[in-house]
Parts: sequence; C-alpha cells; structure tokens
Amino acid sequence: MSAEEAKISKNRRTSFSRTDTVLFDPTSIGLPKDWALTSCVRQTRQGHYVISTTDFFFPLVDSPYMQGRIGAANVLSDLFAEGVEHCDFVLMLLAACRDMPEDQRTICTREMVRGFRDACDECGTAVTGGQTVLNPWPIIGGVATSIVAEGEFVRSDGAQAGDVIVLTKPLGTQIAVNVNQWRRENNKFWQKCVDQQVITPEIAETMMHEAVCSMARLNKNAGGLLLKHGAHACTDVTGFGILGHAQNLADNQVAEVGMHIHTLPCIAGTPSVNEHVFNFRLITGYSAETSGGLMICLPEENATAYMKDLEDLDGCASWIIGRVVQDSSRKASLVDNVTVLEV
Repeated sequence: MSAEEAKISKNRRTSFSRTDTVLFDPTSIGLPKDWALTSCVRQTRQGHYVISTTDFFFPLVDSPYMQGRIGAANVLSDLFAEGVEHCDFVLMLLAACRDMPEDQRTICTREMVRGFRDACDECGTAVTGGQTVLNPWPIIGGVATSIVAEGEFVRSDGAQAGDVIVLTKPLGTQIAVNVNQWRRENNKFWQKCVDQQVITPEIAETMMHEAVCSMARLNKNAGGLLLKHGAHACTDVTGFGILGHAQNLADNQVAEVGMHIHTLPCIAGTPSVNEHVFNFRLITGYSAETSGGLMICLPEENATAYMKDLEDLDGCASWIIGRVVQDSSRKASLVDNVTVLEV
C-alpha cells in the first residue's frame, strides 16, 4: 500500500470517529465515553487494574525493520500515556504480504518482527504470542497489557484550569512520509515542490529522517516521568491530530475545562508543504500523526522540570503548547494567530 492509499484508508477508518472538524460521540453507538482515549483501564476482582491497548501500523517507511520498531512504539505509546512504566506482555499482530515474491516476503516479515521485538526488548517487555495472516500489504502491531496497582498510573481525567499542556514530539510525520513518496515517484506533487521551490531534495530527505526517528522513539521515558511531575491527564497524539486529541481529552475530564493550543511544533519544512503543495490540515490541528508524542496536562510550576528531565533521558526537546482553561463547553481550540514552530 502506498503512503497515499494508507492515508486514505486511515481517513475512511476515522470517519467513524470525526467529521471534518467535529468529533463523533462514541456513546451514540454503544461505545464508552472514553473510547477515543489511549487505553482500556479496568479494575480486576483482586483490586488491581488491567491497562490494555491495541493498534497496528500500515507501511509508511521503506525499511521493514523500522516499520517493526515504529509499530511497537505505536502500540506501547498508549500504555505510556497512562504513566505506566512497565508493560507486562505484548501480543503481536502480523500480516505478511501475500503479493510479494516468497523470498522478499520472508526477508520483509523477518525484519519487521526483528524491529518490533527489539523495541519491546528496550522496554523490558516480552512478545508472548499473537496472530499472523497473509494480506495484500504488510501490517504490524499488537496488544500491549500492564497490570498495575492504584497509584501506579495516571488517570486521564484530572486536568485542571491553569495547567499547561506539554507536547513531547513534533508534528508533521504524515507530511514528511507523503513527501518522501512523492519524491520517489516524481509525481505532480513533487514537481510542484520543485517548481515552486517549496523544499529541496535535501530538505525532503531530512524531513523523512526526522519523521522516522520521531516515530521510532519510544514514549517510555515521557510516560515514566508523569507521576513524578504530578501530571493530571495525558494522551498520545495519533490519527485525530493534535486538536482532535485535545478535544478527546477535554471531553473526558471530570472538571469542565477546555484546551487552548497556542503553539504547533512541526518538523522543519512540513508547514511550507502544507501551505503551498497540499493541505494536510497541519496548521488547523487535524493532520494525522503516527507514533506521535504525549500531550500532557500538568501544573505550570512542574513543566520546566518535566521537560528538562525528559531531555536528559531522551536527548530531545519538548514544548509547552497550550493551557487548560475553565470552559463549560469543554472545547479544544487553536488560538488566533497560532505560533508555528519549525524544529
């Protein structure tokens, strides 16, 4: 599947979850209110909590090994958004490409599995089983589960007016991936990039490199610092875009609060592509991300220390992008003249 086809498929899938700018109410079809948040959290009869999540990843990168790593990072991210420090086990969901020659299919499948397992090993968790099928295109993902006690995770419903909102990875992965494919195909979109001098081949290559590194980076440290710094709520940023996930978060808070986003940190070059070549809705907050960062609501006085600790561990920056405000309508929005920060 091409990057464009993968994007279309994701758009069809998320059409059940949102319209152009209005998120869908999951309770209207019998789903729980928190369906659009990161993970399922359920209490066991013994008083502990089972936190479980599932996700899978279409091919967006050229390397099957990196696809495996990104697939694992994408699955595990939902647990880390709950402040969970350790994943107890992972089940792998794997689709091998039935249309590839057998020798190529064997290599690609082996490398996807190796990348997935390597990422899980880095988290100290084990792949204990799963399911494998043949499919027109390769897919990898899984189910990640942790069993925790009360106090060992962050509930996603405690945001308070006055909290700041921190984002731990830049936006723009969807654009970088599509530009990479445009360049490879030398299609009309890439010709527009070249003819209008929007980006150079070197910038396109750097964009893709930054996107792959970002998508493959585990959110383990970002999630592991949530309890230490008193985070009140958190979600990861994926298919709904930054504003879509902010709205999901606002809808599920105990307090009547809204989310005001004032800064959009973006992979350098992606805003220009969004403006001049194809509108991915990056600047309106709805560009889909894969294995995106954590969006965290925490006390303003704790934010700087959180970001410093994370940079010490991961070697990567994070940003204060907004603020939680009192709002009975529970609306997430971008401020007028939102700051677009290229990083």
